[in-house]
Parts: sequence; C-alpha cells; structure tokens
Amino acid sequence: MTTRTTAEAWLAGRLPTDWFTGPVEVTRDRDELIIIGDLAQPELAEGSDDTDRTIAARGRIKSFREDTREKRIEVARELEHLSGRKVSWGVRVGETEALFTHLAAPVMTRLRQSERQVLDTLVDAGVAKSRSEALAWCVKLVGEKSDSWLGELREAMAHVDEVRQKGPAS
Repeated sequence: MTTRTTAEAWLAGRLPTDWFTGPVEVTRDRDELIIIGDLAQPELAEGSDDTDRTIAARGRIKSFREDTREKRIEVARELEHLSGRKVSWGVRVGETEALFTHLAAPVMTRLRQSERQVLDTLVDAGVAKSRSEALAWCVKLVGEKSDSWLGELREAMAHVDEVRQKGPAS
C-alpha cells in the first residue's frame, strides 16, 4: 500500500459499518499505522455535566475495546500484511480519545508515532543521517521553532516531489 488513501479505502470496505460514526483517520509513519475512529456519544440524562460525559465516554471506549478485540486483531493482521507496518487502534468519543496498545519504536528512547514522524521528516529531508542524529538535532532546536519549521520543510519536500515527478523518467 503506497498511496495516502489506500489504507483508508481498504478500511472503508473492510470495517464493520456499525463500528464508527464516519470514516476512520489513519496516521502513518515508516513503522506503524494508527487507525482512529469516532464512536457515537452515549445518551445521558438532561443536565449531565462534563464529568458525567467523560465517565460515559470512557465506558463506551472500554466496551468497544472489549467487544471488538478479536475482529480488530483480524483486521490489523490483514492490514499489516498489506502495508508492511504494525497497526494500532484508537477511538474518540467527543473530546475523549484513547489509543489501544500501540508501537513504541526504540531509537535512543521509546518514542510514539508523532515523535518518530518528526525524526523521519528530518532524515527524509537530509537534515540528519539517522533517527539518532535527528533526535540530537531536535534537542538543540526545542521549542516554538519546531512546529513552523517542520511545516515549512514538509511543504518544501512536497514541492520537491511534485517537481521530481514532472522530470524525465530515470
């Protein structure tokens, strides 16, 4: 699976239609696909407060996790075979989000997907030669510059990809 929408399209056809309230979000890096779906919010009595909504959301998440475990494992194995990446699951009920067991890839420490994506962007752009070198570089930059700078770098890389595709075939 190479295109950005292939996993989403495959999941749209493969997942039970009653699991989520809409299409799933797929976040990806070199190692992992994280699939996050929105669950229907539990109906509460009128006048329920934020604490009640949070408790109800956690209950809905726990119920979904337990009730769908075997089927999620089956779907994940199929998608892992197709994509060559580990598959992790998460759900969202309103503002409450939970990730189920997900990959923590060793670099110099265990990093979650969002942190690995930062390192991979630096390696892909040639700023660093490895994830370890990228991590050391990030430590020096820490702070407010990282978000805007990485956004600019990703835009530049997308532009480079567009230009590369317009060039002669090698």
